[in-house]
Amino acid sequence: MKVVEVDLDDRTYPIYIARGLLDQGELLRKHIPGKTALIITNETIAPLYLDRCLHSITASGDIKAEVVILPDGEQHKTLEVLQKVWDKALECRLDRNTTFIALGGGVVGDMTGFAAAAYQRGVHFIQVPTTVMSQVDSSVGGKTGVNHPLGKNMIGAFYQPRCVLIDTDTLNTLPDRELASGISEIIKYGLIRDAALFEWLELNMERLLQRNPEAFTYAIERSCINKAEVVAADEKEGGLRATLNLGHTFGHAIETCTGYGAWLHGEAVAAGTMMAADMSLRLGWIDAELARRIHALNEKAKLPVTPPPGMTARQFQDTMAVDKKVQDGKLRLILLRGPLGNCVITGDFPKQALDETLQAFCQT
Repeated sequence: MKVVEVDLDDRTYPIYIARGLLDQGELLRKHIPGKTALIITNETIAPLYLDRCLHSITASGDIKAEVVILPDGEQHKTLEVLQKVWDKALECRLDRNTTFIALGGGVVGDMTGFAAAAYQRGVHFIQVPTTVMSQVDSSVGGKTGVNHPLGKNMIGAFYQPRCVLIDTDTLNTLPDRELASGISEIIKYGLIRDAALFEWLELNMERLLQRNPEAFTYAIERSCINKAEVVAADEKEGGLRATLNLGHTFGHAIETCTGYGAWLHGEAVAAGTMMAADMSLRLGWIDAELARRIHALNEKAKLPVTPPPGMTARQFQDTMAVDKKVQDGKLRLILLRGPLGNCVITGDFPKQALDETLQAFCQT
């Protein structure tokens, strides 16, 4: 078993990575301090893994577990759906020493974390991520929340889990499209801060697409180490942590404008990363060879390299204007700068470069 620590002083917590962890109840139970737990999952994951998770939690007889099953999909990541979690917690009279357990992908994890942060002003919280996206990125670092019709993840809180338990066997049931979507976030870590990981991906992408357990364990561990280092240095995104959003400003615009769920998050991020790379190239901050390698790796991962055909430059501009990285009315972007593995967060770029990138990728 691999263990990665997220170092946040008295809130430090472990990320466990191995096959078969869902059946290691003692590992899960040692992070549940009270006598009650509430498992939050969705309609897709429940038939696959809910019974095993329930057994692991309750096998000792010391902990009683309740369950909430939410509808599946980004389009359901709303306050209205989240209300079901609070309704269940109140109906069951769960107290402040209860533990909310997120069993599922990024949507379930984000919603469960926000529900835990808000219920009685904060209860315990554990992540059990079951998708590549959630295992390498969203389950780590304490970003929680829901979407708003005008912007993705605009309602939420920073709230750290007590542990993250990653059973890599859960990837065996993941649809191919979801698998590729999560790989986009692994590519991101290589681009912004881990050149060796990017180079490894160029050589090992086929192994990931074939769900090779050793390859995935390595990719997940490297991603979690990168995420943990960034979160430890900048928990609430004052600067460095924002670099984890490479491609996300363009990508969130795609998700918002196409309707949440039409494109998977990682698909939108992949297209957004191509746009960020294009803009970096236009500014002379990266060379054409690096831009070519990014394009080739995304294609090898079966990820989109352009936004949806119908999107216009105006749609991007309007949506990006309410991005969370806008400060004092000025849009800031994460762009690549220098050799592979380096990036900057900046609002200091000529507007013309952004306009040219949008024109190159969009309908007028």
